[in-house]
Amino acid sequence: MRSSSAAMGSTPSISTITSLPPPAPQIPSKVGQSIRSWWLNVGQRQAEISEQRMWLRLPYFSKYSKPPSTTPDAPISVTSSLVPLSKPKHYLNTLSIKSNDPDVSPSAPSPVVLLHGYGAGMGFFFRNIPTLAWWAEQRRSSVYALDWLGMGRSARVPFTIKAKRDDIPGRVHEAESFFIDALEDWRQSMGLERMTLIGHSLGAYLSVAYALRHPERVTKLILLSPAGVPRGPNYTEVAREVTDHGADPEGVHEHSEHPGRDDSKPEPATGKKVEGMRAGQKKHTKQGEPQSLGRKVFTYLWEEGWSPFQIVRSSMFWGPMLVGKYSSRRFQGLDEEETRDLHDYILNITMAKGSGEYCISHLLEPGAHARMPLVDRIGALKIPVTFVYGDHDWMDPLGGMQSVEKLRQSGNGEGKMYIINNAGHHLYLDNPDAMNSLIVKELDKRHLSYKHLSKDSDSTSSASEDSGNSNYNEFYS
Repeated sequence: MRSSSAAMGSTPSISTITSLPPPAPQIPSKVGQSIRSWWLNVGQRQAEISEQRMWLRLPYFSKYSKPPSTTPDAPISVTSSLVPLSKPKHYLNTLSIKSNDPDVSPSAPSPVVLLHGYGAGMGFFFRNIPTLAWWAEQRRSSVYALDWLGMGRSARVPFTIKAKRDDIPGRVHEAESFFIDALEDWRQSMGLERMTLIGHSLGAYLSVAYALRHPERVTKLILLSPAGVPRGPNYTEVAREVTDHGADPEGVHEHSEHPGRDDSKPEPATGKKVEGMRAGQKKHTKQGEPQSLGRKVFTYLWEEGWSPFQIVRSSMFWGPMLVGKYSSRRFQGLDEEETRDLHDYILNITMAKGSGEYCISHLLEPGAHARMPLVDRIGALKIPVTFVYGDHDWMDPLGGMQSVEKLRQSGNGEGKMYIINNAGHHLYLDNPDAMNSLIVKELDKRHLSYKHLSKDSDSTSSASEDSGNSNYNEFYS
């Protein structure tokens, strides 16, 4: 396996697995276990191994995949590489899924690019990538998952802002540019003309920012629990990311309240549904309450540019245990092996050198309210935009509803919004069946904004939607 330093050249450093990675270590619950984990299980090589475990659930990634890749003439090729950018020592960690018989017709779907949220990495999408690989095979297209610059296993280059603190537009522009310019550099390096962007949380925010700056390069946007959409103050409560039990605050889902509801299907957002979600969020928000000392310290550190991951790293050998408490509580819907694998992955990308994470105080105010809300900017987009929230999300969905209306008022009738039931902020992990079915449905839609691409677009749409109804889960069963 080549190390990250191999990416300093002009060609991608492609990773190959020469042996089956060892099982992920147990999540530490005692100080001694945490010290051992911090000493033995954290580092650049360990981060690479932790990511490999996630992708071994994907056929065609390796001969060690589960289920194994046994097809002699594989319909798709799956590679993991570090793609160098134009600046020295800049590279983006990339998972590439490409059809070996690509559709080159004018009506071929655009490549899909999957973009993770704040401080996360592409490994978080391990329950969605197999379905997207199926889609790439069926549609003879390509799917890519990236780590943003300065996050995951991408280059951890210095993050600096030259704008003064009171120059909000300048700070936001510089912080967005750190990521957007790298994504555009990557697009050019990969030779992609246009892309469909699927972003989660901060990744969704940056996807919109990229589309606003490079509208000719984006076919459509699918935004999963996007950050920075509504104006503040609102009911977004970022503290719930570390306090929620599973997909909702108390860890008690609503099945008993909705016995006839099919949680495997997404639900179109309605005013009544959003009102009910916000009522639930209001119970857990600290908006309007006097600031406690802890809250004042948090606000001070936020404005001074600290990041939560910096605090975890500063805890040194306590770090593995802190991350373990979070991963065990938040991702209760995973089985034991998945939880251990995800914990080891989170631990390694969290303990890596700080970089892109320092963007947060420049883009968002304390409490995760955008300094320049997307709802005030999104009207400029002329492409399809789909908002998706979990029914137990801690992101305020009002911004999504307002944005769909903003698009409509601007002459773009292709904005829509859905709710994934039995899911929180990490809706793609909490309810992957509903999330994956919605993604495939949205990817296969033919929209008014690009029907002109082919004379046969209507028939193509019908064929795509019919084939999209097949049971793609059987492909990996």
